[in-house]
Amino acid sequence: MAEWPDIQRWPESNAEIDIETGGLTDVDMDLDMASEKMSKETTPPMDPPHDLAAARVAEKEVAIRRACDLRDYDALVSYATSEGGFLRDEIRQSVWPLLLHCDRLIPEHDFTDWNDLPPHADEDQVQLDVNRSFVYYPDCADDERARKKDELSIVIRQVLRKYPMLCYFQGYHDIAQVLLLVLGERTAAPAVAQMSLFRIRDYMLPSLKPSIKHLHLIPAIIGKADPALRRHIAGIQPFFALAAALTLYAHDIQEYSDIARLFDFLLAREPVESIYLFAAIIISRRKELLEISVDEPEMLHFTMSKLPCPLDLEGLITKAVQLFQTCPPESLPCNAWKSIPQCSVLKTSRELSDRQTVKKALGLFDQQTRQLRNQERKEKTLEFLWYNRRTVGSVAVTIFIGAVSFWIRRKGLDGPIWSYLSRFKAAFQAHGYF
Repeated sequence: MAEWPDIQRWPESNAEIDIETGGLTDVDMDLDMASEKMSKETTPPMDPPHDLAAARVAEKEVAIRRACDLRDYDALVSYATSEGGFLRDEIRQSVWPLLLHCDRLIPEHDFTDWNDLPPHADEDQVQLDVNRSFVYYPDCADDERARKKDELSIVIRQVLRKYPMLCYFQGYHDIAQVLLLVLGERTAAPAVAQMSLFRIRDYMLPSLKPSIKHLHLIPAIIGKADPALRRHIAGIQPFFALAAALTLYAHDIQEYSDIARLFDFLLAREPVESIYLFAAIIISRRKELLEISVDEPEMLHFTMSKLPCPLDLEGLITKAVQLFQTCPPESLPCNAWKSIPQCSVLKTSRELSDRQTVKKALGLFDQQTRQLRNQERKEKTLEFLWYNRRTVGSVAVTIFIGAVSFWIRRKGLDGPIWSYLSRFKAAFQAHGYF
């Protein structure tokens, strides 16, 4: 995997500084020595660290484009994790489709006839959410923002009509909004479709229960990495991370440059690493959380539900990668990883270079849906038995007695049994019990 140096590093020696670009301004060689000296004294030198940083950014851009041409996923993962990610939207427009495997034509993602398809059941909610979109970014005129909202509505409806089995959730538009702003309307639709099928599929099932299982990985990660902090927040359910997890942080991060940078990381890593990122956020607030009493669960929940401000995005990304390496999913306590179904997107989209088919994704979606329905039937049955346990118990005893009586009569044991019962009755009468 390629490594990328820190672009902010100060040069280790003067030999690293290009004199021609980092020294003084040009001096007319025809001037006399006095004039040359005056020019040198009055012309401020350029900033060598700035020049070095700019040169390294330019070098990184070239390297990223080369990795795209070679489809070198390992290199792209390294660049996404290093400082600055993919640097700017022009480069992201080449990288993101490659990471989402929509850089080539996918026949299933042909949206030319989308307007002729039946409306999706959730389109009313989609429009309500779209009306509330583009609040923090971009900074543009009202008519431009209105045009962006129309584009966002079209992109989301295209995907939902093409794949009507997907269940829209509030916050889905936040994810689609980021993809639209970076990629543009034409590329955004297949990108949103790929994101829906291969990265957030679990969130688009008929129930949010799979999403809750994702959240329960957070305390497991913290428990392995920081047992003391885990004990301190043990009484808090991980619902504080729901909004961030569902929207890949797009709902909570207000700066466009930050969310675009974060998507560089999220799209280049396994889907589960979004969960590791939230665990890293919690651990980064260790001191603050330990100062809150365990007798104030509401305050603990509130604190953990908010992203820290200011947001050290680069530091958190580095910490999330470290957590994933030192506490991999398979090592988490309490069988947290085993509780995630095999058909979950967390387990089926682990290899970035694995180009899965839409057909396979839809098959996994159907499998997850069937599992959910079976689980719901079991839970309803158990709930019914619990609330009617007295009636059910009486009926069960009656059925048991009837079955035993039938078995006794069928075996011809009723005569001997009644004989024994008569003897017991006579013995009790002799002792004055009857």
